[in-house]
Order: sequence, then C-alpha cells, then structure tokens
Amino acid sequence: MAQKKQPRTPPRPSPTPRGVSKGALQKSKPRDELSPDAYLRARIRDVPDFPRPGIMFKDIVPLLADPKAFHMVLDGLAHPFIGEHVDVVAGIEARGFIFGGALAARLNASFVPLRKPGKLPGETDRVSYALEYGANELEIQDDSLENGAKVLIVDDLLATGGTAAAAGELVRRQGGYVAAYAFAVELDFLKGRRKLAPTPVVSLLRY
Repeated sequence: MAQKKQPRTPPRPSPTPRGVSKGALQKSKPRDELSPDAYLRARIRDVPDFPRPGIMFKDIVPLLADPKAFHMVLDGLAHPFIGEHVDVVAGIEARGFIFGGALAARLNASFVPLRKPGKLPGETDRVSYALEYGANELEIQDDSLENGAKVLIVDDLLATGGTAAAAGELVRRQGGYVAAYAFAVELDFLKGRRKLAPTPVVSLLRY
C-alpha cells in the first residue's frame, strides 16, 4: 500500500501573537465604539473617476497605514486556513504582494509572486487575460511550484475576476492546486467570484 504523502509544511495552529483573533474581529468593539467591520470600512477611501472616468476606486492605503486595521484584515483572511495545509501563497502584482507575504508568514507557507511581463528573471510561464478596457498578462517563474502544491492566491480586491482567474491558470499550468482565493475587498456587483467557481473565495469587506 502506498504511503500517504506528507504535507510540505506544517500548518500554523493559531494566528500570530500580534494579530487579532477571528472572534475578536467579529465580536469585540474597539475603544472608539465602531464595530470591527465599520472600523475597517472607515479606512477604505473612495476615489471617484480613477483610474478612468466613471470608476469609483477603493483606496486601501489608509487601511495599510493603520497597524490595527492591517492586522485585523490579515487575521480575518488567515483564519479560514489556520490548521489547513497551505504550501504556497501566490500574490498578484502589486497590492497582492502586501497581503500575500504577510499571510504566507502567518500560515507558515512559502510566497510566490505573480508578476507583470519582464519583471521576473529566468524562464517564465505567461498567461494573457482580458480587462474591461484592454488586456494584460501575468507571469510566474518556471519551477516555482512543486507538483501538487496547495496554493492560496491572494490579491487586494476582487472585481470582475479576470486577473485572479489568470493567476489560477498559471498555478495549474505549473502543476499546483488552487485551494482558494483570498481578497481584502470584493465588489459583489461585478460578480467576479462566478469566474473563479467552484474554487472557494474568501473576502473580508464586501461592497
């Protein structure tokens, strides 16, 4: 009988000490009496007509500038995967790097960047995908993933799902298994998670 394959990295049994537990995120109230959800939403800034007219941009820079809010988001995203065997966190350029690297540390996983063309040295694999106003491409270094590696794909925001779907295609072409997608913010009205089905999608702030 074949032996059961052991996970590449041990799962992290609990969040890091500096973080905020999922229970605290849901139940406790900060001293300013805002609910945790309201506390985070107050740190997402709406910027009209960016990057082009008619777009209401969700700016996460104020959230990143608040250490408490940043930890709350990271712990909220990490919680569903505590105790799970995640081998790799793959972050999508560029803001996916901010959350992806920190999540990898929390989950005791390695981090792999998914970058725009021409940014990675050596041999790469590339996938093209359509946007509402054009096209784009993502690359991954060849041999970044071991065959069968369990991968969590991370980005700051889920809109139409095109970029995340392309990231998933890259991971699968390299022999990885996409366990889930994780986003700090999701725009529900754009129905991006439909493009990622049936893979699980975790998002913390939904608009």
